[in-house]
Amino acid sequence: MSAIYIHIPFCLSKCAYCGFYSIPSQKKKSAFLEALKREIVSRKDYLRGETVSTVYFGGGTPSLLSVEEIDALLDLIRAQFNVEPDPEITLEANPDTLSLDYLKGLGYIGVNRLSIGIQSFFDNDLQYLSRRHDSRHALECVGWAKEAGFENISLDLIYGLPTSDADQWSRNLDLFFGMDVPHLSAYALTLEPNSILTKQIEMGKALPVAEEDVVRDYEILCRKAAENGFLHYEISNFCKPGMHSRHNASYWFGTPYLGLGPSAHSFDGVSRQWNGSSLEEYVEDRSQKSEEKEMLTLEQQYDEYVMLRLRTMWGIDLKYLKREMGERFSEYCERQAQPLIVQGRLSRTREFLYLTDEQMLFADGVAEELFW
Repeated sequence: MSAIYIHIPFCLSKCAYCGFYSIPSQKKKSAFLEALKREIVSRKDYLRGETVSTVYFGGGTPSLLSVEEIDALLDLIRAQFNVEPDPEITLEANPDTLSLDYLKGLGYIGVNRLSIGIQSFFDNDLQYLSRRHDSRHALECVGWAKEAGFENISLDLIYGLPTSDADQWSRNLDLFFGMDVPHLSAYALTLEPNSILTKQIEMGKALPVAEEDVVRDYEILCRKAAENGFLHYEISNFCKPGMHSRHNASYWFGTPYLGLGPSAHSFDGVSRQWNGSSLEEYVEDRSQKSEEKEMLTLEQQYDEYVMLRLRTMWGIDLKYLKREMGERFSEYCERQAQPLIVQGRLSRTREFLYLTDEQMLFADGVAEELFW
């Protein structure tokens, strides 16, 4: 199995907290689409004939593409790759770019999963984040998605906002769980080094983020998710049983994936490569010059496996480590894990090592203790 990720870099405006490669303009959209089609064809052999089980349109704001543009890209992908009969096809979308007719069109061409960037159902939070939609749009677009026939819907929410207290965050979650939507991606507000919000905070023009608020909101999130029967299957992801993101799980399980578009990353099992973050170079067909590649040593593969799997409910499989990487890696991992188990930072069940809900927020620190 394999996956394809397509990075659509365009946005109507740049959100204050955003750290992803995006451009608040659509002037070069036509040229970008032509370049993207060229890249799809030129990299048709990257996945070595592996069946493609998921396609993910991320960004940026993929919902700025028309239904016809998305359909043409999907047709080309099906022509160039071995795509399974019923793949998971996800489109990220912002509420202010959606309409009922547009969503019906997406369903007609085969998009079967929506990831909607709500971020909050409260206007003071949305204004702090410089989102273009308001709370009315947030509620309205979820109703449209359901009316259009989408059952596999994921909403994004952000916690740890200085504009939100524990009560408001609880109400945000209550609104979500009352919508009968099967998937939630909830992210702690992170201050990216070069984001607008980081600069605003440094200049005293925006409220700072408090770590204690992040921890408080995370505990509320985990409790309410459990009360509503949602699985906490990855640090930031919660779902009804059987409704996890198949595409994102491919990253955590080390499945090969092809990344298309500027700044997109690819992984073939032993090496990682990525396109440069330049739309100008991409549309001028000079992206290969800015493409970078890294061959992963066995030690790096071990570290990546530990880091990614520790984030999930599936945990670290010691038998897998022994079988795929060798006994020295499985034994090393066990030795490093033992004091963490005693400290209550790790749990062990047979041949698996897990993080408890309480420790998931600190996964990176635990992973560092296990690194080679």
